[in-house]
Amino acid sequence: MTVFSPADRETFAANYPEVPHKLTHRLGAHPLLEIEALAGLAESLPSESIEYNASDQPLGLDGKPDPTGMPIGETIRNIGQSGSWAALKNVEQDPAYAALLADLLAEIRPEIEAKTGAMLKAQAFIFITSPGGVTPYHFDPEHNILLQVRGSKVMTQFPAGDPRFAPDEVHETYHTGGARELKWSEELAASGTEFAIQAGEALFVPVMAPHFVRNGPESSVSLSITWRSDWSFAEADARAFNGTLRRMGIKPRAPGRWPSGNRAKALGWRLLRRIGA
Repeated sequence: MTVFSPADRETFAANYPEVPHKLTHRLGAHPLLEIEALAGLAESLPSESIEYNASDQPLGLDGKPDPTGMPIGETIRNIGQSGSWAALKNVEQDPAYAALLADLLAEIRPEIEAKTGAMLKAQAFIFITSPGGVTPYHFDPEHNILLQVRGSKVMTQFPAGDPRFAPDEVHETYHTGGARELKWSEELAASGTEFAIQAGEALFVPVMAPHFVRNGPESSVSLSITWRSDWSFAEADARAFNGTLRRMGIKPRAPGRWPSGNRAKALGWRLLRRIGA
């Protein structure tokens, strides 16, 4: 059985890579995404692939939150009561989850590659969240489809590439090894678009689109399938090159969004990186 219907693939093709949009999916109650399976996965992953903390976070986060002190397996098995947010990163390290990711992306590979070329660096992330949990305001460097498997959430997205919501300097810092958390102000709220998703629905998130997430009244499991493209890598490298220019006292122009190639600055950064400058 396919997970994305022909109609959803058409919707995806019409909007990818720059327009956020909702889809439906038929992943259902997949055994790899049941709570006990996820607790076991978390206990088997290396520590750097696990992030978890209290779910009651502000929208704007200054630094990383403190961990809860509860073991990750216990956190997930009791997610309904533990008041926690857990992210399992790069779950494709496990062969079973790698196969699931490959199957899902294979369904939409033609639509992806028609727009942004070869699909690169496929990764998957799983989020397990207690009722009412908050994922603070941030952006991600990948093309991303978030599939809601259990519970519900509301993601508020902001336009990608607009410095009002993610300043150029934050992008430049992130792409040279810094953090990607953004400063939140209630003045920004009116410019966001809310997308409510329930089990069986999915949401596409463009590269580096700022967003935050509020979980619904039940515990939640979400699967994020992500990939990169030559275009997304070029924009990231152009951002890093701009950071070098800014440190030299030059005020650089921000990279263009798709379909701009950003090749010159990307090549400049790759050359600097190669020579260790």
